[in-house]
Amino acid sequence: MAKRALSCALALAAAALVVPAGAAGPAHAAPPGTKDVTAVLFEWNFASVAKECTSRLGPAGYGYVQVSPPAEHIQGSQWWTSYQPVSYKIAGRLGDRAAFRNMVNTCHAAGVKVVADAVVNHMSAGNGTGTGGSSYTKYTYPGLYSAPDFDNCTSQISNYQDRGNVQNCELVGLADLDTGEEYVRSAVARYLNDLLSLGVDGFRIDAAKHMPAADLANIKGRLSNPSVYWKQEAIHGAGEAVQPSEYTGTGDVQEFRYAFDLKRVFNNENLAYLKNFGEGWGYMGSGVSGVFVDNHDTERNGSTLSYKDGATYTLANVFMLAYPYGAPDVNSGYEFSSTDAGPPSGGAVGACWQNGWKCQHAWPEIQSMVAFRNAVRGQSLTNWWDNGGDAIAFGRGGKGFVAINHESSPLTRTYQTSLAAGTYCNVQAGTTVTVNGSGQLTATLGANTALAVYAGKSGC
Repeated sequence: MAKRALSCALALAAAALVVPAGAAGPAHAAPPGTKDVTAVLFEWNFASVAKECTSRLGPAGYGYVQVSPPAEHIQGSQWWTSYQPVSYKIAGRLGDRAAFRNMVNTCHAAGVKVVADAVVNHMSAGNGTGTGGSSYTKYTYPGLYSAPDFDNCTSQISNYQDRGNVQNCELVGLADLDTGEEYVRSAVARYLNDLLSLGVDGFRIDAAKHMPAADLANIKGRLSNPSVYWKQEAIHGAGEAVQPSEYTGTGDVQEFRYAFDLKRVFNNENLAYLKNFGEGWGYMGSGVSGVFVDNHDTERNGSTLSYKDGATYTLANVFMLAYPYGAPDVNSGYEFSSTDAGPPSGGAVGACWQNGWKCQHAWPEIQSMVAFRNAVRGQSLTNWWDNGGDAIAFGRGGKGFVAINHESSPLTRTYQTSLAAGTYCNVQAGTTVTVNGSGQLTATLGANTALAVYAGKSGC
């Protein structure tokens, strides 16, 4: 069987959720349910995730939390060790099976569903003993896989214009599983079914681009819940042999162009250009696209904005959560100077904004937009305004209105909205604003600040 190239474990690039063609249920485009924002708590341990679901994610309105790969992996402090599995036991640095089960149950009790980052394209790059005590060598993982279960191409991917090279060879030396084989498909499905038995609600499929869509559809069709939420990582590359759109028949696909373009527009162009952002820019359909301002890979390789961009990063997240395109992921990680640096305290988060934890999902300007998004769900884009530069405003039907001032000086103006007359809380500043009988709202926005109001939130 042809071998498929793995995603990066070190370079980790995309992931997505897949829904199998012909499976027992429709593919879920956007997370099912009334709340579609996912907090991606990158390298948080399971005990810390559980606490955050109770104390913040549930109350703030986050619909999902995405956790880092739970499988046993190679030893080492670097973040990417989590993406080099050596067995499918839940025995990684972030917690054991009991901690994982408790996290899922606790998050569910808080009204938050759980997405697990699933690394199923490849195994490790070397030899040793895993975080759960399993001995392994590359291509030999006792009780799980042996040499015949891997692709025949053992050289690294070198040509993204060649489909066979992309989907049959190895990325950064990782042992590439042959997902076209019956045994491999059944083994991967057993792992995912085990996570489903613990209550997981969905999967992010790492390195989906390096596995044929048909293989992923076959695996998904073997699950106890074959219509489970499925989000696939597939990075767009112009002229490349494998395109993200190939995977939309099986589930959501992460639209990397969204994040790449947001960086360019916010840094070098005009926010006014964002009026028809999304499908108007040639992206995949909104209903099958996962979007983000940054993720753990892109914040490190510089292809997108990151926490290091300060107010620009904050405003980009405000825009993403307010604008009606895709299902948003809010990346939440930790400070780093070395791109290899693993999580502080092995993933234990004592408190946000301490010990290096950035907690972007909890930044007041970002967190407040989760409830905004839930309140305006299903409402179309209305009342767009821009100054031709970096000041924009738009409504979401009669349910909400947002203004963003990315200019270097304050802006005072009267905006036309579709809101009912009344007093509203500007959740970006914690102050009230008034909409008159004509639907007009007058406000002053400081440089690099925003305003966001929505129906049902009158007092601050």
